[in-house]
Amino acid sequence: MTTAQPQELDVQPTPLALLLLGREADPRSERGVECPGDLPAPSDPDLVARARAAKEKLGDKVFVLGHHYQRDEVIQFADVTGDSFKLARDAAARPEAEYIVFCGVHFMAESADILTTDAQKVVLPDLAAGCSMADMATAEQVAECWDVLTEAGIAEQVVPVSYMNSSADIKAFTGRHGGTICTSSNAKRALEWAFQQGEKVLFLPDQHLGRNTAVRDMGMSLDDCVVYNPHKPNGGLTAEELRAAKMILWRGHCSVHGRFSLDSVNDVRARIPGVNVLVHPECKHEVVSAADHVGSTEYIIKALEAAPAGSKWAIGTELNLVRRLANRFAPEGKEIVFLDKTVCFCSTMNRIDLPHLVWALESLAEGNLVNHIQVDKETETYAKLALERMLALP
Repeated sequence: MTTAQPQELDVQPTPLALLLLGREADPRSERGVECPGDLPAPSDPDLVARARAAKEKLGDKVFVLGHHYQRDEVIQFADVTGDSFKLARDAAARPEAEYIVFCGVHFMAESADILTTDAQKVVLPDLAAGCSMADMATAEQVAECWDVLTEAGIAEQVVPVSYMNSSADIKAFTGRHGGTICTSSNAKRALEWAFQQGEKVLFLPDQHLGRNTAVRDMGMSLDDCVVYNPHKPNGGLTAEELRAAKMILWRGHCSVHGRFSLDSVNDVRARIPGVNVLVHPECKHEVVSAADHVGSTEYIIKALEAAPAGSKWAIGTELNLVRRLANRFAPEGKEIVFLDKTVCFCSTMNRIDLPHLVWALESLAEGNLVNHIQVDKETETYAKLALERMLALP
């Protein structure tokens, strides 16, 4: 009797397995629409020590960026914190750093790669950390939209304005067609500039920021805005509707900020008398209209810094940031609560956890470049052109 020898199997990991491991991405999906209700687990002391050791070994070769929405266990290792554009600029201001580890989501890492030098390598600890809003506008869909605008005879009148929360492909489309990028802080300035260049704006990919800026900040009416749905023929709009509109809003939204409702505002006012409602402009128009204050992430932070002791605040933005601010200002007697009763993190931001960060740092410390984010040169050229137009805004 002979015994068969075991054969070596050439097993290749599937795309799904790679996605779950954080070594692959699925650009076609709308990631981040889930809303986990549990708080992230406390940091593993062993992982904390390993992260510190790897970061110390790398020294000035690594620069870690932490977005405001990251969990505390990750933020503790960030050299700087901020919103997506601020962090990309911070990375560009550190040309001596060979590795830029971006604790955020994919479009943010792309922007950092666009703005940094060729010698710098941008690393995203988990390639599955995407953005549901950015995923709602693909290059193919936007190209088809431009064809619809051309057929309607208005493309030459339209200036694209794309939110920073968009892919490099969408930023490049914007640059090719004479448009600019905006942040939630400078959206009004960007729209004012765009209307000096043309008669209409195609606003990508967040309909709420576009609508709120146009109506609340610039005095347009809701009737001046139409919503282009990429999943419907001709965007679900007639040529006459497109010709009559000033703002053509892409049908995209933030899965976290889109959860807040008018009921959330009314409920928190009933529960906490005298509360100040402060929301991000990515929220729905009815929420923004009912709020006391509206502004970007940086605006929210500065407003709470300047708030008097004993004041009460309900914040409509991502929970990690709200919880961090509540803890920070509690000693000053400021009561800060999440606007909605439902606990909702940005689930893709939370993919950048301590295990992924440790893996990325230790790999770099061993000389292995992992999860390298690279934007091709043509895309980078046009995306950078759109970003430079934003930087030149008055």
